[in-house]
Amino acid sequence: MDTVTSADGTPIAFDRYGSGPAVILVGGAFQHRAIDPGTAALARLLAEEFTVYHYDRRGRGDSGHGATRYSPEREIEDIAALIVHAGGHAALYGMSSGAALALDAAARRPAVTRVAVYEAPFIVDASAPPHSDDLQPRLERLVMTDQRDGAVELFLTEAVGVPRDVVAGMQRSPGWAAMEAVAHTLAYDIALLEGTTTGEPLSPQRWAAVTVPVLVIDGGASPPSMASAADALAGVLLDAQRRTLPRQTHDVDPAVLAPVLREFYR
Repeated sequence: MDTVTSADGTPIAFDRYGSGPAVILVGGAFQHRAIDPGTAALARLLAEEFTVYHYDRRGRGDSGHGATRYSPEREIEDIAALIVHAGGHAALYGMSSGAALALDAAARRPAVTRVAVYEAPFIVDASAPPHSDDLQPRLERLVMTDQRDGAVELFLTEAVGVPRDVVAGMQRSPGWAAMEAVAHTLAYDIALLEGTTTGEPLSPQRWAAVTVPVLVIDGGASPPSMASAADALAGVLLDAQRRTLPRQTHDVDPAVLAPVLREFYR
């Protein structure tokens, strides 16, 4: 494990794999190195051609929380610190809500060379219920009152759409405690998704400054809302390629995804 220091002094922990042009992996909700073997496997596969940075987003794992109130801009600064460490330029891969963060970084940081995103969880039509306007403050209140179990349950049921009986089974699993440990960061992911989960078309302005090539990917076995989101995102980007991976879900197989990313990043 190594660390870089972000602009506000927050340490950001990462593992580095391979050699070659830099690729930074930006996780979605819950994801961090200690509980995310899938992204670590993807990093090892990409390391055959690239220097891959698998990092803990702030507030998770071995990275710091930051001394000030959360802002998406701080997370963009975290990526910027990794890019500097990587030599000044890097491609990004954003998974789920990490897709919004990766695109925001590309819109603000010219050092980003390319972006690939997998299943940004945008809600752009009636294929999925929109998020409630008060979801973020409700998550924050639950965490502030030490109801981490409730925050995870709320996020999974209302933001992700997991049925309550399935969540009940998850609560009895060994991995539930690890999810509770990062419950305070779930509101961060909702903040990153602001304006993209209303059931309305995406605004063309948010990522109008993204001029680098972007590969927009979804899984062929995922719910229709994921395909709708991917189509909508590709439609508002200046230079977008669109790809569907047959038989894949939100829990994408790294062995299927890696060759697609390698081809794009070349």
